[in-house]
Amino acid sequence: MSDSPVKTALVTGASSGIGESTARKLHSLGYTVYGAARRTDRLEALSADGIRPLALDVTDDDAMTAAIEAIIGETGRIDVLVNNAGYGSYGALEDVSIEEARRQFDVNVFGLARLTQLVLPHMRDQRSGLVVNVSSMGGRIHTPLGGWYHATKFAVEALSDCLRMEVAPFGIAVVVIEPGAIATEWGRIAAEHLRGTADDSAYAAQVQAVAAALESESETRRSSPPGVVADAIGKAVTARRPRTRYAVGFAAKPLIAARRALPDRAFDRLIARAMDLPRS
Repeated sequence: MSDSPVKTALVTGASSGIGESTARKLHSLGYTVYGAARRTDRLEALSADGIRPLALDVTDDDAMTAAIEAIIGETGRIDVLVNNAGYGSYGALEDVSIEEARRQFDVNVFGLARLTQLVLPHMRDQRSGLVVNVSSMGGRIHTPLGGWYHATKFAVEALSDCLRMEVAPFGIAVVVIEPGAIATEWGRIAAEHLRGTADDSAYAAQVQAVAAALESESETRRSSPPGVVADAIGKAVTARRPRTRYAVGFAAKPLIAARRALPDRAFDRLIARAMDLPRS
């Protein structure tokens, strides 16, 4: 029998979709898993299956500090942090308020970074750990009306690359997950929010086209199940030397490859056709 301690993982945004699937995957791999979300009532199904619910708002510094202290107090360690909490707010740069832009950065970037800051001292003490940042293929490509969302995901990519080099001497690995179209509530919610910006907007025709494209991401026939992302994270946490990036799910690899290969305007035309954008 092994005397090795049971490893501990924290998954944010665990109430549904990718986060829920990831929490279940890590639990199946033998981890003590904390599933975090703002509303613990949405974690009841996970709790019933042995995953520990944790109330956590990634824009609340006191809540994040208390959450990490609670995990360390109960298990004495933290081995995997999955920064999955985030949302997509679309709209023309001209139409989206700076307040909304700041909120998106607060959730998608600063919350991720602050929680990582709180976890790293414990991982350094252990001389081991894995930080998994859930970005998006949107961290490598661009689409119209997604300026603020893409900006947050590009930021996550850059932060992850720098962090990977900083923490490598301490035995800590950093992995970026880049999901493509995944069958979750994300696309529908983003589309609803986007349509709310259409009134009196000079970009109304684009809004309708992009909202329809976002909604299609919620349809199973054009999306991959959240489990493909959870499986990629499972591979990362069990690998002796995990890859730095995992692009998974519908369209992720081909679109990232196309962005790398095509000139800017050629890629613009590709996306415009795919989204059926109005032409001038």
